[in-house]
Amino acid sequence: MGKKVAVLGAGPMGLAVAYQLARDGHHPVIFEADDRVGGMTASFDFGGMQIERYYHFHCISDADFLAVLDELGLASRMRWTETRMGYWFGKQLQAWGNPVALLRFKGLGWIAKFRYGLHAFLCTRRQDWKPLDHVEASGWIRRWVGAEAYETLWRKLFDYKFYHYADNLSAAWIWSRIRRIGRSRYSLMREKLGYLDGGSSTLLDALHADIVKHGGEVRLSSPVQRIVIEDARVQGVQVNGEVLPFDTVVSTVPLPFVPRIAPDLPAPIIAQFEKLKNIAVVCVIAKLRRPVSANFWVNTNDPDMDIPGIVEYTNLRPMDAHIVYVPFYMPGEHPKYAEHNDAFVDKVKRYLRMINPALVEEDFIDVRVSRYRHAQPICDPGYLDDLPPRKLPVAGLWVADTSHYYPEDRGISESIGFGRMMAREAVE
Repeated sequence: MGKKVAVLGAGPMGLAVAYQLARDGHHPVIFEADDRVGGMTASFDFGGMQIERYYHFHCISDADFLAVLDELGLASRMRWTETRMGYWFGKQLQAWGNPVALLRFKGLGWIAKFRYGLHAFLCTRRQDWKPLDHVEASGWIRRWVGAEAYETLWRKLFDYKFYHYADNLSAAWIWSRIRRIGRSRYSLMREKLGYLDGGSSTLLDALHADIVKHGGEVRLSSPVQRIVIEDARVQGVQVNGEVLPFDTVVSTVPLPFVPRIAPDLPAPIIAQFEKLKNIAVVCVIAKLRRPVSANFWVNTNDPDMDIPGIVEYTNLRPMDAHIVYVPFYMPGEHPKYAEHNDAFVDKVKRYLRMINPALVEEDFIDVRVSRYRHAQPICDPGYLDDLPPRKLPVAGLWVADTSHYYPEDRGISESIGFGRMMAREAVE
């Protein structure tokens, strides 16, 4: 007879947990605080256009994601697009992302170009990341590429994503990002990224329906107030003031929430969770009448911009209007995070016009702003040692979020693979 399992959070990881449990004959019940499934992959109505609150793309190496598409009969809805990258530097938009672009890049000497290219190439070939876990990332990159390439191509990416944490990040985490993008290439000169026809909602809706079809439940607008623990064993969850009995709970909510919803955990475990830090994001989404550029991704290094880059999403997934995501990353405690949405919208309009001076006010059809306080874990050196185990010292309790597939960056495929694995472990 299958187990009844409470699953906290309906992001990709929580959905994957419930999907696997339901298909294995168990009865998962998802509790989600939002009014829709998806977490950071959830969509919203952008003037009649369904689009994700935060941009997502898929690489040809996203095996767990592609496997679920096959199982759900969605493989035919996968689309692959040859994409381009650019770099805004020296007040001009330059080609980026392949060896010829590196050689032609204006603002970098030949030795710096060679060292940068060699480092990127070796990162794509490296398999063993654990020696990098205790290595500080900015120093590691400087030693490889040199001061010139670091200042030109890397510093702003660190500073405008991590601010005062920029000089204390794990080299393993940075390496995984370099490798993932490098492996999205199907030739030395060409990059291929993917999207689902209909966007992430295509997958989210199918997972939701499959969970229900196999006997699971999805309860939206139902935040868990407390995980009830007695005698080192899970007893259930409290939702809307009512305690619901469960002997197995799998939480996929951001780890900083865990001390709040599980205050009865042992004090040393609570301390581990409280030590973890996350970067917040204010993501501005602009709907335009004309494109900004021909690039999907543009890195930025400009003294007049406080962003690491822009994502021109419709250069990956064609839509009726041109969609541009401009993420402002920062620590949640930074004063900038408290600024009004209008301040970010004004910056985005100014920045996009700097990149493409042909843009005028009438080209901006609509602009929206989304905020997420726990968007990105801050992975410092030795992060693996500080991360609480997914199986906590409480019978029946499993806790994880995107931090747990470190050094991989947060991603739909990684969340699916990890969630399915954790589902199997939780009912063994």
